[in-house]
Amino acid sequence: MRETIFCLNRVVFLEFETNLRRGRQLEGISAARARGACRGRKPSVDPVEVQRLRVEEKLGATEIARRLGVGCASVYCALVRYERPA
Repeated sequence: MRETIFCLNRVVFLEFETNLRRGRQLEGISAARARGACRGRKPSVDPVEVQRLRVEEKLGATEIARRLGVGCASVYCALVRYERPA
């Protein structure tokens, strides 16, 4: 009986702590959005430059990535970003 009460008290306490933590986290996210800090990572490569290399120099994604010192995924993302600006 004592162990059951102890376990129930522990569960209630952990749920209370989780709710407090969640509340603090939401406050922090709201504050960051108000500052304009929640925009994600900055692009590692300029989409216009990637498009220029693709069209004018007729390079593939791998060669563009080598020249710019980035990964192929960054090149593909930049090409998509160029086609559909944010």
